[in-house]
Parts: sequence; C-alpha cells; structure tokens
Amino acid sequence: MLSWDNFILNMVAAVYHQAICFTANEGVRDFLITSSSGSLKMKPLLRKERCSLRQYVNCVKYSSKSSLCAIKPIFSSLSSTNDSRRTVRFIPAAESYLILIRHGESMWNEKNLFTGCVDVPLTSKGVEEAIEAGKRIRHLPIDVVYISALIRSQMTAMLALTEHHCKKVPIIVHDETEQAKVWSQIYSEGTEMQSVPVIKAWQLNERMYGELQGFNKLETAERCGQEQVYKWRRSYDARPPNGESLEMCLRRAVTYFKEQIEPQLSSGKNVMVVAHANSLRSILMYLDKLTAEEVIHLELSTGVPMLYIYRENQFIRRGSPLASMENGVYAYTENLAIYKQNLLDEVLDEVSL
Repeated sequence: MLSWDNFILNMVAAVYHQAICFTANEGVRDFLITSSSGSLKMKPLLRKERCSLRQYVNCVKYSSKSSLCAIKPIFSSLSSTNDSRRTVRFIPAAESYLILIRHGESMWNEKNLFTGCVDVPLTSKGVEEAIEAGKRIRHLPIDVVYISALIRSQMTAMLALTEHHCKKVPIIVHDETEQAKVWSQIYSEGTEMQSVPVIKAWQLNERMYGELQGFNKLETAERCGQEQVYKWRRSYDARPPNGESLEMCLRRAVTYFKEQIEPQLSSGKNVMVVAHANSLRSILMYLDKLTAEEVIHLELSTGVPMLYIYRENQFIRRGSPLASMENGVYAYTENLAIYKQNLLDEVLDEVSL
C-alpha cells in the first residue's frame, strides 16, 4: 500500500511488474513508478495531453512498456475527497486488449475491382473511415501496432492513431537489415517514450487474387459465371487462377499472429492490427474457433474496429468500441447469429473512467 501527501490523485495505473502512472495536483506532469529490487523509482513523464478522468478515480491498467495511456478501471476507489492523504491499493493487471481493423475503403474497393496484393491507396471516404475508427478507439490502450505491407493498411493505421487521446507518434519499425535498424534508431529516450512502434508484416497482406486482380467483380461474374466467381471468392480451399485460397492466406496470417502478436498480448501489451478482409477473416477464424463453413460467410466492414480482451490465454470478443451506428461488428449469413456490437455506454463502463 502506498500513500502520497499534498496530491490530488487524478490517475493511478497498475501494471504487469507493478509499473504505475499518476499525475500531480497541478496536472503538469505524469510520473512513471517502477519496481526494482524491492524499491520504487519515480520518473516524471511529460505528456502533451493528459487523460481526462472523472473526479473519483479508481485505477487504470497501464502496461509496463505502454506507449499509449490505458484506461481500464480495475481497482478499488480512493478515499474521500476531503481527505488530504490519498491511498491506493495495487493489484497486478491480467488482461490485454486486441483491436482489429479492416482498412478504410480503397480506390479499387470503390471501383469494385479485385484488389488482392495490388498496392492501392484509400479514397477520401476511406480516409474518413480511418479517422472515425481512430475516434472510436481513442481511449483504448495501444502499445504496439501491426500493419500489412500494403499502403491502404498503413494509411488507415496512421490516420487512426492521430486521433488517440495520448497523442503518441506512430513510427514504423525498419528492421529489414542491420543498416536499416541503425539508420532508423531513436536515440532520445524521452522521444521514444512518446512514440508507438508500428510493425510491418507481409504475412498480414490481403489474399492474393492472382489473375483476377484488376478486373471488375461484376464483369468477371458475367464472363466466368456467378457460381465460379463466388467459389473463388468465398470457398475455403478454392484458388483463383494463380492466386491464393483462403486456406493459404490463413496459414501465413495465423502463423504470424501466433508467433509474433500473441506473445505480445501474453506479456501484457495492448495490440492493434490493421489488415485486410481475408487476413482478418483468417485471424478471426482462429480467435473465434470458426469452422471452414462459418468463416466463408464472415463479412467485415471497412474501418470498423473490433475489440477482443485477452485474458488467461483466452480471447473474449467484445465487439466494436463506440460503434453505435453499426448494425453489428461483423455479421454471419442468415444461418448464423448476427453478432451485435456493444453499445457505447456499456463499453465505456468497461474501458474508461
């Protein structure tokens, strides 16, 4: 149990390995307190924009290496506001957030063309969708971001992060070569603490549509037959000419998720993944234990965040934060239940103060 005199405690964060963050009475600084060899060390952290908290603060989860503020209330409340001494009890946090976002509308989405691995940017509508996605997740903790190697994923992630309330700078990690690592290294510890790493992975790319890429979907259906095109697009193991099946896309995307992303969640970090319809379908098949028949009917909206809680090696689907205008986070066909997203007030009760 810790106490502080002459402070009005606006925010306290408890974390993996007992790292915590709190603010001074004047609201000028945040402080990072870490536990080492049985002692606590306090270091002031400057923030451009502090978290907005209510008068009665419980505590908030804060990852030991968190890049963006977390706002998950998980502890008992403070003493009365008339008491000059503020005492708080610390309990280790045991869950992480996973945010999944399909990129905003691309220029070939707008034209109804098979896009696949062709590197096409967002439309103005896609830019708006990315910004709106950022607003919906602006109060969720994010420690690391994963994107595909395609520009529409990268644009969506960067635009979404500009809306985050802690105003960290997203920085793409370049580790392709040793020289790339050295040349892109951040030497200022303070600057590094004000950034969030963005990791690019080709394994999260859209499914490669082979010789269909660039063709209009309706015209292709007229030329090749609707049944054949539907089979190429929606079956689990059928491949377009010289392209990938969903099964092939799943192997690379889920393997990468298990080997690179899931360990981050296990270590207490909060992760955002911005990818594509089929790479995300693949990941959702793994998270929700969907069958091959179920996953082919899975539809994902562009620019709508999906939220999962990772707790005790389990993924708990929570829906879309603040997605009050959406009919659902994602929908199955009429043979399966449509999953309704959580309403704004319900989610905010869970993830904000």
